[in-house]
Amino acid sequence: MATKVADASVIAALAFEEPAANEAEKLVDGADIWAPTLLAYELTSTAWKKARVHPQKSAAIGQQLLKALWLDIHWAEVDHSAVFRLAIETGLSTYDASYLHLARSLGVPLVTFDQQLQSVLQARGD
Repeated sequence: MATKVADASVIAALAFEEPAANEAEKLVDGADIWAPTLLAYELTSTAWKKARVHPQKSAAIGQQLLKALWLDIHWAEVDHSAVFRLAIETGLSTYDASYLHLARSLGVPLVTFDQQLQSVLQARGD
């Protein structure tokens, strides 16, 4: 089984049935998924933003969030000093650098829909 780190853009697409959900499913299908614990906060924030835009759907969005938090994901802590250095080195946010740091630490691919993060991955050959 392949191992991958998935960022919030991919997991949120799945969890909240966004237009890229099918592509997200293909990226993680059959993989052993890892993510920094930050992912839970990012998913919660995404759910909150969606509920503010669509208050009539708050209950359903809350259920989608719970379902996402119960996905078979291996949650990992990251070395925050290393994440800080990586963010400075790459120009990424510390959030995005957390996913990149974890992927590098595990020696596995990172899957993302984030264009800036994707650019850094391509430029660095990750």
